[in-house]
Parts: sequence; C-alpha cells; structure tokens
Amino acid sequence: MRHALTLAKKGIGKTYPNPAVGCVIVKNGLIVGEGWHKRSGGHHAEVHALAMAGDGARGADVYVTLEPCSHTGKTPPCSEALIRAGVKRVVSGLSDPNPQVNGGGLRALQQAGIETLCGVLEEECRYINRSFLKFITTGLPYVTYKCAMTMDGKIACVTGESNWISCEASRKVVHRMRADSNAIMVGVDTIIADNPLLTVRHVKGRDPLRIIVDSHLRTPESIAVLGGRMAEGTVIATIETDPKAHARYLKSGATLLVCNPDDNKVDLHDLWSKLGERGIQSLLLEGGSRLAGEALRHGLIDECVFFYAPKVVGSDGFSPFAITGATDMAHSIPFQILNVRRVGTDIMVTARPENICLPA
Repeated sequence: MRHALTLAKKGIGKTYPNPAVGCVIVKNGLIVGEGWHKRSGGHHAEVHALAMAGDGARGADVYVTLEPCSHTGKTPPCSEALIRAGVKRVVSGLSDPNPQVNGGGLRALQQAGIETLCGVLEEECRYINRSFLKFITTGLPYVTYKCAMTMDGKIACVTGESNWISCEASRKVVHRMRADSNAIMVGVDTIIADNPLLTVRHVKGRDPLRIIVDSHLRTPESIAVLGGRMAEGTVIATIETDPKAHARYLKSGATLLVCNPDDNKVDLHDLWSKLGERGIQSLLLEGGSRLAGEALRHGLIDECVFFYAPKVVGSDGFSPFAITGATDMAHSIPFQILNVRRVGTDIMVTARPENICLPA
C-alpha cells in the first residue's frame, strides 16, 4: 500500500476532477503489476496495473489507495475489470464517498467472491486526496493558506516590502503547490502592492485559475493578470453590482463574481460556495494578511503551510493574519502540526487550524 501511495502521488494535480489513485498487484510475494491514474479521461490505476500484470493478475492480491469505481464515467468500472481478471483479494486504502460509488465497488467485488479489506493506511490515503474528499462530501474547496515569513513571524517589513523572504528552494515548492491547485487567491491589497503574476514558473504544470477578492473594485486595470490572455483566467470577487463598474474589467476578458456582502465586504462563506459550484476542489490562498485573517477567523482554512526564513525584521513588520481579539491564550487559535521539514535554508511547517475561539 505504501508503494501504491507513492504511485498515486505521481498523479496529483493531473487527474482533476478525479482523485489521484495508485494500484499494485502482488502474486507469490512479487509485484506483477502497478499503475496510477495519470490524467482525467485516461485509464484508471487498476487498469494500468492489470495491463502490466496480464495473466499474472489471476489469483493475485490487489492494493489500491481508493475503492475501485463501480460506475461508468469516461471509462468503464474498475471493479468489473478486476472481476474479469480473476483477482483473489482487493485491499483498499479507503472507501470512495462519491455517491456514484460509496461502497458499490467493494460490494460488487464481494458479490463476485473476491475477498476485500478496506482501511489500510487510511489516513495517508485520505490526505493525498483531501481536496477531492472534501469537495465530494461538502461541495466546498479544500483551502490551503501559504505564506513566507521571518523567524519572528513577519510576512513583510513595515514598508510592505517582502521580496524575497523565502529561499529559491521554498519558492519552487510553492510553485508546485500552485500547479497542484485548481485556483489561487489573493486580496486586492496584495494585487496593488505586488502586482503578482500568480502563475506556475519554477516547475512544470498548469496555471491555476486566479481569483482576486476585491469588494469595491479597486483593482487597477493595468495589472499583469488583466493583460492579454491572462485576463481570461482571472476572476474578481466583489460585492459591487453596478454594470458600469464591471465593464472595464469585462472588456479585458476577466470574469466578475458578485458575492453576498458581509459587513460591507465579500462574504467569504458565499464566495467559497460559489467556487464550489464552479467545480473548484483545491484553493491556494496566498494573502494578504487581512484576507487570510478573515478566512481563519471564519474557520474557512483547512491547512496552512508556513515557510520560516532565518531572518528577523522586528515588531514593525506585518503578521500573516490580521486578526484581533485574542486577549489571552484561552482565545488563541490552536493548530495541529502535520509536518516539519527543511527546504533549502528555510523551515517548512504544515499545520491544520483547530477550533476557532476568538470573540465575535
């Protein structure tokens, strides 16, 4: 199953809207077939593994990171392919909550006399498809907030200057995160201050959809993401309803997404729902601090990735979350540390926010 997980990770960012899945076929203690889902619309992991195993699949054990599908989509059901191949046992990492599957694949195998086992390395299998699993069960995107900061927790100097806090190796990791995400989001203040491209450059991969949260349409028409074809992949979320205010952005090719207001700014709950309706499964939130603070305060961030650089700028710098109200530790926001590793000269910390207990 660990080898199947390694295979599955090769498909992350390439299989949308499908999950990333790996499969290993074992007979007499030897791997006779393996495969992973390489792209949406292509063969699933089980089919690739069966093709490699050939006749060796008969009477073999199959290890797959997600329950084999039991419905016909762009490809035939994998459960039927396994039955036809005559495998002896199927071990899955977790069941597929997709209503079109939801245990149907395992039941089909059992009814055909194939032994099944579910839940092996479940947490690891769940994590690699966390965006798909959240989306398929809630209709909302899985949101990851990333930021680079100094050792004293500042994302910029008092002047707002932040290039470059993190090292080149960290920036490469961030661009991989972009390539693996359906959409990337920043606030209008970040757009005005930095004029970022929000594209994938340091690694191979597709550019994500670019989303600017701009409640009152302060985005300059001259910014990079509204130039040429880039505008077609840019969405501006706003509460402004005046068609005349929309026109100057629409003519560039950008899309306007009108959201419900919340205290005279974009209601992030409504924005998240609208992104889910557009099929966005994974959202990379890159700032700024006010947008990140609002998202954290409302419990809308699923995971954070912090890149700590060996630098200090002092108390005048900007914090990653512009939030107030934590007057004592009882009102602090606890995090669960998921992973800590060194990236170049930086320390990368992946953490999950837990219960939000700030005063309203």
